[in-house]
Amino acid sequence: MSVVTIHQAKTNLSRLIQKASEGEEVIIARGSKPVARLVPVGEVKGKRQPGSWKGKLQVGPEFFEPLPSNELSAWE
Repeated sequence: MSVVTIHQAKTNLSRLIQKASEGEEVIIARGSKPVARLVPVGEVKGKRQPGSWKGKLQVGPEFFEPLPSNELSAWE
């Protein structure tokens, strides 16, 4: 784990990003107080595809019926 000041982080950002991407935790401090942590994002999963859940979810007709008055009053 590395602890660096904000000034050091601004000066050495590329190096710190490289360290974080290799798994090292980098703490950025304001003076002696830690304020941020630089960590790798992780694996980026594939792009989102609209319609990928089509046919996998079912909504029954009761979903479209009005709410009972006691539930409806709780929303007001």
